[in-house]
Amino acid sequence: MTLALTAAAPDFGGLDTPLLVVALAAGAPLPDELGPVDTALGGALRRALVRRDFRGARDETLHLAGGERGVERVLLTGLGPAAGDQPGALRRAGAIAARAAARLGVPRLAFYAGAVDAAAVEAAGLGLAAGAWDFKELKTPPPADEQRAPLEQATILAADQRARDAGVRAAAAISEGHSLARRLGMLPGNVCTPDYLADTARDIAKRLGMQVTTLDRAAMQREKMGSFLCVAQGTTQEPRLIVLEYRRGPKDGRPIALVGKGLCFDSGGISIKPAQGMEWMKFDMCGAAGVLGAMEAIGRLELPVNVVGLIGATTNMPSGEAVKPGDVVQASNGKYIEIINTDAEGRLVLADVLAFAKRLSPIAAIDAATLTGACVIALGHTATGVMGNDDALVQEVLDAGKRSGEPGWPLPLWEDYKELIKSDVADIKNSGGRPAGTITAAMFLREFAEGYPWVHLDVAGTAYTESDLATVPRGPTGVPVGTFVEFVRGRAH
Repeated sequence: MTLALTAAAPDFGGLDTPLLVVALAAGAPLPDELGPVDTALGGALRRALVRRDFRGARDETLHLAGGERGVERVLLTGLGPAAGDQPGALRRAGAIAARAAARLGVPRLAFYAGAVDAAAVEAAGLGLAAGAWDFKELKTPPPADEQRAPLEQATILAADQRARDAGVRAAAAISEGHSLARRLGMLPGNVCTPDYLADTARDIAKRLGMQVTTLDRAAMQREKMGSFLCVAQGTTQEPRLIVLEYRRGPKDGRPIALVGKGLCFDSGGISIKPAQGMEWMKFDMCGAAGVLGAMEAIGRLELPVNVVGLIGATTNMPSGEAVKPGDVVQASNGKYIEIINTDAEGRLVLADVLAFAKRLSPIAAIDAATLTGACVIALGHTATGVMGNDDALVQEVLDAGKRSGEPGWPLPLWEDYKELIKSDVADIKNSGGRPAGTITAAMFLREFAEGYPWVHLDVAGTAYTESDLATVPRGPTGVPVGTFVEFVRGRAH
């Protein structure tokens, strides 16, 4: 369930809430308008700041109990240095506050951060929604006396009516996209199959006025998508190429293409992965989840632009029919590929999807994929790897990622790297080995993203987390929904 976000003018004399969250920068005094709340608490708020029990550091919190009515609890939440990135700090503070509220078992809260503009309201709303998100649909509920009420509603208090209304509307739309992407990522591979992703696309299309087309195995065979299909050889599940079209821009306007890798489970195929940690490979469809989440948000925002979401969905399994190292397959653009490693399968799926995208004449295309472990080694779990065939587009995507709180870092696509994926028997091979693994994977994709500006996002380190972070628990993070949406919003405006 997505958090219900609302906005209201601050009225601290008459505020009635189980929890008031106050976000303060490091060293900031108590805002004068909170005087009635402080009085009701016997001056506890001001004393906490004077005594430096609370200093406003990033991620710092201080919980104070209030009365039986009015403001029942106060949670001070730190923003860090005042000169920092305000939207980013508010996103983080909102998420931490919502997680704390869930632990307390309060069903609703009010959030106050002083004078804020629409971008700040949006950031706070996105943080609150991210922190409130929880995945319980496959768990048996605990006994009634052990259950805590979920956080269901958050009201952002801001004096500027236009700012608060615009910010909350945008946050509500984008948080729905984040929640959808995270839910899809959390579902196990036996539930979130290629058909499930296709059904999700149909549901989005039906609700938000889009068009959807899916190609099955037979249709892809007619399209000669040998690169995509070789990955699907080892599974009995039908592979799906999903095309979700949102047309709210000029009738003859070229669309933005958002492309996602949808490996609903990746065993590695014949080049099988180690057993330890293989269960995390249900997250190999986070690129596809990001596309669907972005399309959900874009539809709710009603942006005046043309966008097409493209998803290549299958599973990578070993069997007597599975593709083998040394095999050669032909992609739909005619290029022959030598299979060096069947665990380098995402690029094989995306090759035919990117070639398919050319027929749409996209004005720009961005793909997202949990593509390489090498990207995690290079950038850790903080930044997404960003590469492309158009420097201006790469910078535009980097800027969108920064605005959305999903930072990226550029890596080079120099021609010298292409030597690493030259094949003795085919036009190209699907793996260049360990050196520059993230770059050679993108170099491979570049061979199929011909005729249009293209950027590749390697989200292997950022789409999910194997440890509990301050803002999100273990599991999917929602990346790259924010980057996709911010890029499209930038083009729409």
